Amino acid sequence: MKITLSILAYDDMKDLFVFELENRSYFEKMVPSRGEDYYDFTMFKKKNSMLLDEQAQKLSYFYLLKDELGHIVGRINLTDIDKDQQLGHIGYRVGEKHIGQGIANKALQLLLANVSHHGIYQIAAKTTTNNIASQKVLEKNGFTYTGTSSEEFTMHGQNVQFVYYRWGDSEAIFNE
Repeated sequence: MKITLSILAYDDMKDLFVFELENRSYFEKMVPSRGEDYYDFTMFKKKNSMLLDEQAQKLSYFYLLKDELGHIVGRINLTDIDKDQQLGHIGYRVGEKHIGQGIANKALQLLLANVSHHGIYQIAAKTTTNNIASQKVLEKNGFTYTGTSSEEFTMHGQNVQFVYYRWGDSEAIFNE
């Protein structure tokens, strides 16, 4: 499947809300819940409007992954940007109907090819110990494992920990 990265816009709110609702239980198997209020459309718009403000200030970038027909199949975000360290943090999610199709891998490749346009040359990532697919996507795209949290938390009756990764384009940093 061919995908594109589309920068989040206010016009996407309804479709994004439907995507998040359809995939809520699937996502919450791998990452902590966003909370009940996230799934109230009024609150959803309010929270995502705050993200759009962050994006306008170039503190974060939020992308939708869209298929050839323009349907949302996932998301990828570059957040908590530290301009001094040229560092951002990445997060992504692919809808349940679209897993196993290489979408997260393609999305990460597209993002990594373009992060330097935002002055970002290093990216931190974290996932959970039970999310092996995400760990593989990160490693396949040049992220290096940097450690596992010593703290455990329970998610769906399973004890998990956060796993940390780092990506860096050190040549680009030194060539600036």
